[in-house]
Amino acid sequence: MREQTRVYDIAIIGGGIVGMATAMALSNESKYSLVVIEAEKQLAAHQTGNNSGVIHSGLYYKPGSLKATNCTIGREQLYEFCEVHGIPYERCGKVVVAVSEDELPNLEKLEERGKANGIQGIKRLRGEEIKEYEPYVTGVGGLFVPETGIVDYVNVVKKYAEIFEANGGEIKLESRVTKINKKGSELVLETSKGDVVCKNLINCGGLQSDRIARMSGVDPNLKIIPFRGEYYKLGVEKEYLIKNLVYPVPDPRFPFLGVHFTRMKRGGVEAGPNAVLAFKREGYKKTSFSFKDNFELFTYMGFWKMALQYWKMGIDEMYRSYSKRAFTKALQRLLPVVEKKDLAVGGAGVRAQALESTGFLVDDFRIKEAANMVHILNAPSPAATASINIGKTIGELAKKNFNL
Repeated sequence: MREQTRVYDIAIIGGGIVGMATAMALSNESKYSLVVIEAEKQLAAHQTGNNSGVIHSGLYYKPGSLKATNCTIGREQLYEFCEVHGIPYERCGKVVVAVSEDELPNLEKLEERGKANGIQGIKRLRGEEIKEYEPYVTGVGGLFVPETGIVDYVNVVKKYAEIFEANGGEIKLESRVTKINKKGSELVLETSKGDVVCKNLINCGGLQSDRIARMSGVDPNLKIIPFRGEYYKLGVEKEYLIKNLVYPVPDPRFPFLGVHFTRMKRGGVEAGPNAVLAFKREGYKKTSFSFKDNFELFTYMGFWKMALQYWKMGIDEMYRSYSKRAFTKALQRLLPVVEKKDLAVGGAGVRAQALESTGFLVDDFRIKEAANMVHILNAPSPAATASINIGKTIGELAKKNFNL
Protein backbone atom coordinates (compact mmCIF):
# COMPACT_ATOMS: atom_id res chain seq x y z
CA MET A 1 0.00 0.00 0.00
CA ARG A 2 1.42 3.38 -1.05
CA GLU A 3 2.37 5.69 1.83
CA GLN A 4 0.27 8.83 1.91
CA THR A 5 2.25 12.07 1.47
CA ARG A 6 2.17 14.25 4.56
CA VAL A 7 0.60 17.67 4.05
CA TYR A 8 1.97 20.32 6.42
CA ASP A 9 -0.18 23.22 7.57
CA ILE A 10 2.77 25.59 7.09
CA ALA A 11 6.16 25.24 5.41
CA ILE A 12 8.80 27.84 6.25
CA ILE A 13 11.61 28.22 3.71
CA GLY A 14 14.85 29.36 5.34
CA GLY A 15 16.60 28.25 8.52
CA GLY A 16 18.18 31.57 9.41
CA ILE A 17 17.26 33.51 12.53
CA VAL A 18 14.07 35.04 11.08
CA GLY A 19 12.82 31.70 9.75
CA MET A 20 13.55 29.87 13.01
CA ALA A 21 12.06 32.64 15.18
CA THR A 22 8.89 32.44 13.07
CA ALA A 23 8.86 28.66 13.35
CA MET A 24 9.28 28.86 17.13
CA ALA A 25 6.49 31.42 17.48
CA LEU A 26 4.06 29.33 15.44
CA SER A 27 5.06 26.08 17.16
CA ASN A 28 4.07 27.55 20.51
CA GLU A 29 0.48 27.31 19.24
CA SER A 30 1.05 23.53 19.05
CA LYS A 31 -1.98 22.91 16.85
CA TYR A 32 -0.24 23.35 13.48
CA SER A 33 1.95 20.88 11.61
CA LEU A 34 5.11 22.80 10.71
CA VAL A 35 8.26 22.18 8.71
CA VAL A 36 11.35 24.34 8.15
CA ILE A 37 13.16 23.74 4.86
CA GLU A 38 16.81 24.75 4.80
CA ALA A 39 19.12 24.49 1.77
CA GLU A 40 22.36 24.08 3.71
CA LYS A 41 23.77 21.36 5.97
CA GLN A 42 23.16 23.45 9.09
CA LEU A 43 20.93 26.26 10.28
CA ALA A 44 22.12 29.88 10.33
CA ALA A 45 24.60 29.20 7.52
CA HIS A 46 24.50 32.60 5.84
CA GLN A 47 23.61 36.07 7.16
CA THR A 48 22.88 34.89 10.71
CA GLY A 49 26.07 32.89 11.09
CA ASN A 50 28.40 35.46 9.52
CA ASN A 51 27.78 38.62 11.51
CA SER A 52 29.55 40.13 14.51
CA GLY A 53 26.81 39.24 16.98
CA VAL A 54 25.74 42.75 17.98
CA ILE A 55 22.50 43.20 19.88
CA HIS A 56 21.46 46.58 18.50
CA SER A 57 20.01 49.35 20.61
CA GLY A 58 17.78 51.05 18.01
CA LEU A 59 19.93 54.17 17.76
CA TYR A 60 20.03 54.48 13.99
CA TYR A 61 16.46 53.85 12.90
CA LYS A 62 13.81 56.37 11.92
CA PRO A 63 11.30 56.68 14.80
CA GLY A 64 8.09 54.87 13.94
CA SER A 65 9.71 52.66 11.30
CA LEU A 66 9.40 48.88 11.46
CA LYS A 67 13.12 48.75 12.18
CA ALA A 68 12.79 51.05 15.19
CA THR A 69 9.71 49.49 16.75
CA ASN A 70 10.90 45.92 16.21
CA CYS A 71 14.36 46.69 17.55
CA THR A 72 13.15 48.42 20.71
CA ILE A 73 10.78 45.60 21.62
CA GLY A 74 12.90 42.75 20.26
CA ARG A 75 16.11 43.83 21.97
CA GLU A 76 14.67 43.35 25.45
CA GLN A 77 12.93 40.13 24.42
CA LEU A 78 16.28 38.76 23.22
CA TYR A 79 18.08 39.73 26.44
CA GLU A 80 15.35 38.01 28.47
CA PHE A 81 15.42 34.93 26.21
CA CYS A 82 19.19 34.59 26.62
CA GLU A 83 18.88 34.98 30.38
CA VAL A 84 16.12 32.37 30.69
CA HIS A 85 17.84 29.81 28.46
CA GLY A 86 21.41 30.32 29.66
CA ILE A 87 22.78 31.69 26.38
CA PRO A 88 25.96 33.71 27.04
CA TYR A 89 25.54 37.42 26.27
CA GLU A 90 26.74 40.81 27.50
CA ARG A 91 24.96 44.15 27.66
CA CYS A 92 28.25 45.95 27.28
CA GLY A 93 27.31 49.20 25.55
CA LYS A 94 28.98 50.93 22.63
CA VAL A 95 30.56 54.27 21.83
CA VAL A 96 29.71 56.20 18.66
CA VAL A 97 32.55 58.57 17.82
CA ALA A 98 32.59 61.83 15.84
CA VAL A 99 36.15 62.27 14.58
CA SER A 100 35.69 65.77 13.15
CA GLU A 101 33.63 68.88 13.91
CA ASP A 102 31.50 68.46 10.77
CA GLU A 103 30.20 65.12 12.13
CA LEU A 104 28.81 66.67 15.31
CA PRO A 105 25.44 67.73 13.79
CA ASN A 106 24.80 64.13 12.68
CA LEU A 107 25.90 62.90 16.11
CA GLU A 108 23.31 65.20 17.67
CA LYS A 109 20.64 63.86 15.32
CA LEU A 110 21.59 60.32 16.33
CA GLU A 111 21.17 61.25 19.99
CA GLU A 112 17.73 62.71 19.31
CA ARG A 113 16.74 59.67 17.29
CA GLY A 114 17.96 57.30 19.98
CA LYS A 115 15.93 59.08 22.65
CA ALA A 116 12.86 59.06 20.39
CA ASN A 117 13.33 55.30 20.07
CA GLY A 118 13.26 54.85 23.83
CA ILE A 119 16.97 54.45 24.61
CA GLN A 120 17.04 55.47 28.26
CA GLY A 121 20.70 55.64 29.21
CA ILE A 122 22.17 57.33 26.15
CA LYS A 123 24.91 59.75 27.18
CA ARG A 124 26.60 62.54 25.23
CA LEU A 125 30.40 62.54 25.55
CA ARG A 126 32.95 65.29 25.11
CA GLY A 127 36.13 64.37 23.31
CA GLU A 128 38.10 63.73 26.49
CA GLU A 129 35.24 61.67 28.00
CA ILE A 130 35.50 59.08 25.22
CA LYS A 131 38.72 57.91 26.91
CA GLU A 132 36.74 56.86 29.99
CA TYR A 133 35.05 54.17 27.88
CA GLU A 134 37.65 53.50 25.18
CA PRO A 135 41.11 54.71 26.26
CA TYR A 136 42.77 54.38 22.85
CA VAL A 137 39.97 55.89 20.73
CA THR A 138 40.14 59.52 19.64
CA GLY A 139 37.32 61.88 18.65
CA VAL A 140 35.85 65.34 19.17
CA GLY A 141 32.62 63.99 20.64
CA GLY A 142 30.65 60.83 21.10
CA LEU A 143 27.66 58.94 22.43
CA PHE A 144 27.65 56.10 24.93
CA VAL A 145 24.76 53.71 24.26
CA PRO A 146 24.37 51.25 27.15
CA GLU A 147 21.60 49.11 25.62
CA THR A 148 23.90 47.64 22.96
CA GLY A 149 25.20 44.13 23.61
CA ILE A 150 26.87 41.09 22.09
CA VAL A 151 25.84 37.46 21.63
CA ASP A 152 26.62 34.55 19.31
CA TYR A 153 23.50 34.35 17.15
CA VAL A 154 24.24 30.78 16.11
CA ASN A 155 23.62 29.78 19.74
CA VAL A 156 20.35 31.71 19.67
CA VAL A 157 19.18 29.91 16.52
CA LYS A 158 20.11 26.53 18.01
CA LYS A 159 17.85 27.26 20.98
CA TYR A 160 15.00 28.44 18.71
CA ALA A 161 15.34 25.15 16.80
CA GLU A 162 15.44 23.11 19.99
CA ILE A 163 12.17 24.69 21.19
CA PHE A 164 10.60 24.29 17.74
CA GLU A 165 11.42 20.58 17.56
CA ALA A 166 10.31 20.02 21.16
CA ASN A 167 6.97 21.48 20.12
CA GLY A 168 6.67 18.93 17.31
CA GLY A 169 8.14 20.90 14.40
CA GLU A 170 10.31 19.29 11.72
CA ILE A 171 13.51 20.62 10.16
CA LYS A 172 14.69 19.38 6.76
CA LEU A 173 18.33 20.27 6.03
CA GLU A 174 20.11 20.11 2.65
CA SER A 175 16.73 20.63 0.99
CA ARG A 176 17.11 23.50 -1.46
CA VAL A 177 13.79 24.50 -3.02
CA THR A 178 14.05 24.33 -6.81
CA LYS A 179 10.42 24.69 -7.88
CA ILE A 180 7.02 25.50 -6.41
CA ASN A 181 3.86 24.06 -7.95
CA LYS A 182 0.25 24.71 -7.04
CA LYS A 183 -1.90 21.60 -6.80
CA GLY A 184 -5.47 22.55 -5.95
CA SER A 185 -5.40 24.23 -2.55
CA GLU A 186 -1.93 22.84 -1.80
CA LEU A 187 1.63 23.82 -2.68
CA VAL A 188 4.19 21.26 -3.77
CA LEU A 189 7.74 22.36 -3.00
CA GLU A 190 10.27 20.47 -5.10
CA THR A 191 13.54 20.27 -3.16
CA SER A 192 16.92 18.61 -3.61
CA LYS A 193 15.74 15.92 -1.17
CA GLY A 194 12.25 15.30 -2.49
CA ASP A 195 8.87 17.03 -2.50
CA VAL A 196 7.32 18.79 0.48
CA VAL A 197 3.57 19.43 0.37
CA CYS A 198 1.97 22.22 2.38
CA LYS A 199 -1.21 24.24 2.64
CA ASN A 200 0.57 27.53 3.37
CA LEU A 201 4.03 28.99 2.81
CA ILE A 202 6.25 31.47 4.64
CA ASN A 203 9.28 32.62 2.68
CA CYS A 204 12.24 33.58 4.90
CA GLY A 205 14.78 32.78 2.19
CA GLY A 206 17.11 35.74 2.80
CA LEU A 207 19.55 35.91 -0.11
CA GLN A 208 17.12 33.84 -2.24
CA SER A 209 13.83 35.41 -1.04
CA ASP A 210 13.03 37.22 -4.31
CA ARG A 211 13.59 34.04 -6.36
CA ILE A 212 11.41 32.00 -4.01
CA ALA A 213 8.65 34.59 -4.37
CA ARG A 214 8.84 34.36 -8.17
CA MET A 215 8.81 30.55 -8.04
CA SER A 216 5.50 30.79 -6.17
CA GLY A 217 3.99 33.15 -8.74
CA VAL A 218 4.43 36.35 -6.72
CA ASP A 219 6.20 39.39 -8.19
CA PRO A 220 8.40 40.80 -5.38
CA ASN A 221 8.87 44.11 -7.23
CA LEU A 222 12.52 44.11 -6.23
CA LYS A 223 15.71 42.11 -6.61
CA ILE A 224 18.19 40.94 -4.00
CA ILE A 225 21.65 42.42 -4.56
CA PRO A 226 24.43 40.77 -2.52
CA PHE A 227 26.95 42.99 -0.75
CA ARG A 228 29.94 41.33 0.88
CA GLY A 229 31.20 42.73 4.16
CA GLU A 230 34.84 41.85 4.79
CA TYR A 231 36.47 41.92 8.22
CA TYR A 232 39.91 42.05 9.70
CA LYS A 233 40.69 40.84 13.21
CA LEU A 234 42.88 42.56 15.76
CA GLY A 235 45.84 40.40 16.70
CA VAL A 236 45.46 38.80 20.14
CA GLU A 237 48.23 40.98 21.53
CA LYS A 238 46.33 44.10 20.38
CA GLU A 239 42.82 43.19 21.54
CA TYR A 240 43.32 45.40 24.62
CA LEU A 241 42.98 48.44 22.33
CA ILE A 242 39.18 47.96 22.18
CA LYS A 243 37.16 47.33 25.34
CA ASN A 244 33.73 46.79 23.75
CA LEU A 245 32.18 48.32 20.58
CA VAL A 246 33.28 51.45 18.72
CA TYR A 247 31.34 52.87 15.77
CA PRO A 248 31.77 55.95 13.57
CA VAL A 249 29.00 58.46 12.90
CA PRO A 250 27.34 56.89 9.84
CA ASP A 251 26.83 58.70 6.55
CA PRO A 252 23.03 59.18 6.39
CA ARG A 253 23.10 58.81 2.58
CA PHE A 254 23.97 55.11 2.76
CA PRO A 255 22.38 52.08 4.49
CA PHE A 256 25.75 50.98 5.91
CA LEU A 257 27.23 51.89 9.29
CA GLY A 258 30.85 52.26 8.21
CA VAL A 259 33.86 50.29 9.45
CA HIS A 260 33.82 49.76 13.21
CA PHE A 261 35.31 47.65 16.00
CA THR A 262 33.33 44.87 17.66
CA ARG A 263 34.35 42.68 20.56
CA MET A 264 32.70 39.34 19.85
CA LYS A 265 31.08 37.06 22.39
CA ARG A 266 32.82 34.04 20.84
CA GLY A 267 36.17 35.79 21.33
CA GLY A 268 38.34 38.31 19.52
CA VAL A 269 37.82 41.79 18.12
CA GLU A 270 36.58 42.29 14.56
CA ALA A 271 37.34 45.41 12.52
CA GLY A 272 35.08 46.25 9.60
CA PRO A 273 33.13 45.60 7.51
CA ASN A 274 33.44 47.33 4.20
CA ALA A 275 30.58 46.88 1.73
CA VAL A 276 31.51 45.60 -1.74
CA LEU A 277 29.32 44.20 -4.47
CA ALA A 278 29.49 40.38 -4.37
CA PHE A 279 29.46 38.46 -7.64
CA LYS A 280 27.63 35.55 -6.08
CA ARG A 281 24.70 35.57 -3.67
CA GLU A 282 26.58 33.33 -1.27
CA GLY A 283 29.94 34.75 -2.32
CA TYR A 284 32.12 34.97 0.78
CA LYS A 285 35.40 35.14 -1.12
CA LYS A 286 36.68 37.73 -3.58
CA THR A 287 36.96 34.93 -6.14
CA SER A 288 33.35 33.73 -5.69
CA PHE A 289 31.42 34.03 -8.95
CA SER A 290 28.06 32.91 -10.34
CA PHE A 291 27.12 33.41 -13.98
CA LYS A 292 23.42 33.21 -13.14
CA ASP A 293 23.67 35.77 -10.33
CA ASN A 294 25.69 38.19 -12.45
CA PHE A 295 23.43 37.87 -15.47
CA GLU A 296 20.45 38.78 -13.28
CA LEU A 297 22.39 41.60 -11.65
CA PHE A 298 23.74 43.30 -14.77
CA THR A 299 20.50 43.01 -16.74
CA TYR A 300 18.51 44.65 -13.94
CA MET A 301 17.83 48.33 -14.60
CA GLY A 302 17.62 49.05 -10.88
CA PHE A 303 21.27 48.05 -10.48
CA TRP A 304 22.45 50.57 -13.08
CA LYS A 305 20.37 53.35 -11.56
CA MET A 306 21.89 52.57 -8.16
CA ALA A 307 25.39 52.35 -9.65
CA LEU A 308 25.08 55.80 -11.26
CA GLN A 309 24.07 57.24 -7.92
CA TYR A 310 26.68 55.53 -5.72
CA TRP A 311 29.57 54.83 -8.11
CA LYS A 312 32.11 56.86 -6.12
CA MET A 313 31.32 55.05 -2.89
CA GLY A 314 31.49 51.74 -4.75
CA ILE A 315 34.98 52.48 -6.06
CA ASP A 316 36.17 53.52 -2.59
CA GLU A 317 34.81 50.33 -1.01
CA MET A 318 36.33 48.12 -3.73
CA TYR A 319 39.72 49.82 -3.34
CA ARG A 320 39.61 49.26 0.42
CA SER A 321 38.72 45.61 -0.22
CA TYR A 322 42.01 45.06 -2.06
CA SER A 323 44.19 47.46 -0.06
CA LYS A 324 44.96 46.57 3.55
CA ARG A 325 46.66 49.92 3.86
CA ALA A 326 43.48 51.75 2.87
CA PHE A 327 41.41 49.60 5.25
CA THR A 328 43.85 50.38 8.07
CA LYS A 329 43.64 54.09 7.29
CA ALA A 330 39.85 53.98 7.63
CA LEU A 331 40.18 52.26 11.01
CA GLN A 332 42.77 54.78 12.17
CA ARG A 333 40.12 57.51 12.06
CA LEU A 334 38.69 55.88 15.19
CA LEU A 335 41.77 54.17 16.59
CA PRO A 336 44.91 56.12 15.57
CA VAL A 337 47.31 53.68 17.27
CA VAL A 338 46.27 50.67 15.16
CA GLU A 339 48.79 49.65 12.49
CA LYS A 340 48.58 47.46 9.42
CA LYS A 341 50.64 44.76 11.10
CA ASP A 342 48.08 44.58 13.93
CA LEU A 343 45.40 43.27 11.56
CA ALA A 344 44.82 39.75 10.29
CA VAL A 345 42.32 38.79 7.60
CA GLY A 346 39.03 37.79 9.22
CA GLY A 347 35.79 36.39 7.91
CA ALA A 348 33.16 37.83 5.62
CA GLY A 349 29.40 38.01 5.44
CA VAL A 350 27.01 38.68 2.58
CA ARG A 351 24.12 41.06 3.08
CA ALA A 352 20.89 40.55 1.13
CA GLN A 353 20.15 44.11 0.01
CA ALA A 354 16.75 44.56 -1.59
CA LEU A 355 16.81 46.94 -4.56
CA GLU A 356 13.82 48.32 -6.43
CA SER A 357 13.82 48.86 -10.21
CA THR A 358 14.03 52.63 -9.54
CA GLY A 359 17.45 52.16 -7.95
CA PHE A 360 16.04 52.65 -4.43
CA LEU A 361 17.87 50.68 -1.73
CA VAL A 362 15.12 49.31 0.50
CA ASP A 363 16.16 50.17 4.05
CA ASP A 364 13.23 48.83 6.09
CA PHE A 365 11.45 45.51 6.42
CA ARG A 366 9.52 44.52 3.31
CA ILE A 367 6.82 41.86 3.66
CA LYS A 368 4.49 40.82 0.84
CA GLU A 369 1.33 38.85 1.48
CA ALA A 370 -0.45 36.66 -1.08
CA ALA A 371 -3.04 33.91 -0.97
CA ASN A 372 -1.73 31.25 1.45
CA MET A 373 1.71 32.91 1.45
CA VAL A 374 3.79 35.45 3.34
CA HIS A 375 7.09 36.55 1.77
CA ILE A 376 9.77 38.26 3.89
CA LEU A 377 11.58 40.06 1.08
CA ASN A 378 13.79 42.35 3.13
CA ALA A 379 14.82 41.75 6.72
CA PRO A 380 17.84 44.01 7.29
CA SER A 381 19.66 44.65 10.52
CA PRO A 382 18.34 44.67 13.26
CA ALA A 383 16.55 41.49 12.14
CA ALA A 384 18.67 39.28 14.41
CA THR A 385 18.23 41.58 17.41
CA ALA A 386 14.48 41.81 16.82
CA SER A 387 13.99 38.21 15.68
CA ILE A 388 11.65 37.14 18.49
CA ASN A 389 9.29 40.04 17.85
CA ILE A 390 9.57 39.66 14.07
CA GLY A 391 8.78 35.95 14.38
CA LYS A 392 5.67 36.72 16.43
CA THR A 393 4.59 39.39 13.91
CA ILE A 394 4.98 37.02 10.96
CA GLY A 395 3.16 34.34 12.93
CA GLU A 396 0.23 36.68 13.51
CA LEU A 397 0.13 37.53 9.79
CA ALA A 398 0.07 33.83 9.00
CA LYS A 399 -2.77 33.10 11.41
CA LYS A 400 -4.78 35.99 9.99
CA ASN A 401 -4.29 35.14 6.30
CA PHE A 402 -3.85 31.39 6.16
CA ASN A 403 -6.59 28.81 5.89
CA LEU A 404 -5.78 27.05 9.18
